[in-house]
Amino acid sequence: MSSEEETQQSLSYKVHKSTLKWAPVFNMTILLSIAIISCLIRVFSVIRYESIIHEFDPWFNYRTTQYLVKEGPYALWNWYDSESWYPLGRSVGGTVYPGLMMTSGMIYWVLHKLSIPIDIRNVCVFLAPIFSAFTSLAAYGMTKEITKRSEAGLLSALFVAIVPSYMSRSVAGSYDNEGVSIFALVFTFYTFLKTVNTGSILWGVYTALAFFYMVASWGGYAFIINIIPIFVLFLLITGRSNQRIQVAYNVFYILGTLLAMQIPFVGFQALHSSEHMASHAVFLLINFLNFFSWIRNFVSKKAIITLTKFLVVFLVFSILVGVVILTLAGKTQWSGRSLTLLDPTYAKKYIPIIASVSEHQATTWSSFFFDLHYLILFSPVGLYYCYYKPTETKIFGALYTVLGVYFASVMVRLLLVLAPAVSIMAGIGISWAFRKFAKSVRSFILPKIEKPKKYRIPPEISIIGLVLLGYYCSIYVLHANFAGSEAYASPSIILSSRDRQGNRNIIDDYREAYYWLRMNTRADDKIMSWWDYGYQITGMSNRTVLVDNNTWNNTHIATVGMAMASSEEDAFEICEKLDVDYVLVIFGGILNYSGDDINKFLWMVRIGGGVYPHIKEEDYYGKGTYRVDQYATETMTNSLMYRLSYYRFDEVQTAYGQPKGYDTVRQAVIGVKGYKLRHFEEAFTSENWIVRIFKRKQRENRDGVAFTSKQTSQFTIPKESSPVTKFSKKANIKQRFTLNFNE
Repeated sequence: MSSEEETQQSLSYKVHKSTLKWAPVFNMTILLSIAIISCLIRVFSVIRYESIIHEFDPWFNYRTTQYLVKEGPYALWNWYDSESWYPLGRSVGGTVYPGLMMTSGMIYWVLHKLSIPIDIRNVCVFLAPIFSAFTSLAAYGMTKEITKRSEAGLLSALFVAIVPSYMSRSVAGSYDNEGVSIFALVFTFYTFLKTVNTGSILWGVYTALAFFYMVASWGGYAFIINIIPIFVLFLLITGRSNQRIQVAYNVFYILGTLLAMQIPFVGFQALHSSEHMASHAVFLLINFLNFFSWIRNFVSKKAIITLTKFLVVFLVFSILVGVVILTLAGKTQWSGRSLTLLDPTYAKKYIPIIASVSEHQATTWSSFFFDLHYLILFSPVGLYYCYYKPTETKIFGALYTVLGVYFASVMVRLLLVLAPAVSIMAGIGISWAFRKFAKSVRSFILPKIEKPKKYRIPPEISIIGLVLLGYYCSIYVLHANFAGSEAYASPSIILSSRDRQGNRNIIDDYREAYYWLRMNTRADDKIMSWWDYGYQITGMSNRTVLVDNNTWNNTHIATVGMAMASSEEDAFEICEKLDVDYVLVIFGGILNYSGDDINKFLWMVRIGGGVYPHIKEEDYYGKGTYRVDQYATETMTNSLMYRLSYYRFDEVQTAYGQPKGYDTVRQAVIGVKGYKLRHFEEAFTSENWIVRIFKRKQRENRDGVAFTSKQTSQFTIPKESSPVTKFSKKANIKQRFTLNFNE
């Protein structure tokens, strides 16, 4: 080797040594940069539109947070919301996961104590992007606990920070429970793995506290309370259990269960609900084995065999008897969503209200690829790495990924739970591949530092591999940027379109209609709409609704579905009994907006027919298909939904070369034109006809209108809590009174 080559080798060696010296600083700088990127990529919605709450559920969370900061936490526990689920109302304190609201409230109070004036709306809008940065930090820690390598942690943190599936629920304005609960999920797993590696009781306490925050934030905590027992059971079966595992699980189970019971919405469900049974069983099993291991030191081998048989039979018998008693007493049962995860066809067969929700549908391959992109190609490499030389933490990461894939396949919403696992596995896999390729190149360039091995990859192939990995990672980053800036940046309450020149047009029909309701209706008016829009109406219009997105009362929702599916005469009677003043429908026939109520109408029919058998889905099919044209059935064209949506539609030209009354969504000319409404009158139609509001007319003659069908005449309003509207059986004269609970 020449002196010049030796000089280059020496210089390369010094650079390599200097790089290793500054590695911790580089790690922290890169990690901080990733956290900043995770925030910035989520604020496109504010830049392109404005600082506003998105979607549907976030509007209830925002309204509850407003109440919290105004009235205080104790008032929230006792808040009875009379503006929702009329006439039943809703006890908010006992039916909500308060973690999201409490987090925003704490930030708001701390900032005001520091004399930083900020509106609670801006706290809510930017909360999810801030917590996404925390999630990337937690993913870094979790990956490092699995692999003990910081470069794998950095890649995992980057992938979690920009994975589109997570961004869909954490962009600025997406004030939903998942915005903070995904952080709680990953942080709980990080602290649990830290406990497994160290056997520290203190870290076990941190795990329980993180789990408590998860329980307070989202019902998805059931995933944690099941995957950790499955992991511990797997280690027991494979003979890998040790004292550290037992300490980690026992501390997590005992403290976590006690803390979970402090959330009013959970309470004693933490003891008797089916979702928690696995955690109880594993706790009993692991401590039974500990007891057996201790007692075998004091008795003979023959007595041990006899005692083992007795204890196993007793334990199994006790568990079975306990489960049977709780089931027969109605204390434990699987929820509809849980049964849907175990049997994907369950909701469609028995609970149409769950099946009607788009996020509860099975995940398509296109959704998998759009929300996870190239991570689904790299994550199997990470799984191989975990199974190649398994440890407790690697087994946990692999189990998390495998179970996450199953649940995400059943329900598209659970891609959120899978996204951190796939990101971590992809980070581990790419890091491992990079390391293999880099070692090969380094051994070729710096043989003094890296001694070549026989099985090492040839440097030419390694360079090609590094280039390809870099290319695919850059494509993933570009896709994530598109998802954050375009696909998930648009709030559903504000729509947009582009003209032929590429200019963006804002469609603000929703807020236009909700503002009209707020300014032109009485404070005590009742609004009937499909449940999708309940939270937005109460949040923006401050008006009382019959049903909303909580969907806790299937019968009440079915009643609204029956009203929409009934004839105008029958719907009038139902609306009068329910004290409805206005009916709101969403219609997209002019602007080609496919998410309107006509497209959702069959779900209203199915849900209504599940409670009221006279509503039959086949009555709404013309020539065997669902249609709105001249072949639509009489039942369909007479339904309240059809008549309100297409009222005066025959006066509008919607498409060039098509006659008036052409529905751009259904691509058909409506079958009934020129009809008049008898019992409802048009009160408001938004600029693009997306939101239409109709006022119920007063009865001209109290005895002049009767139910058209006998089945509808048997309809009765649900029993109320407070306040109550009572109806006489002989006459439809309303008598209002308020229950006095102090007497």
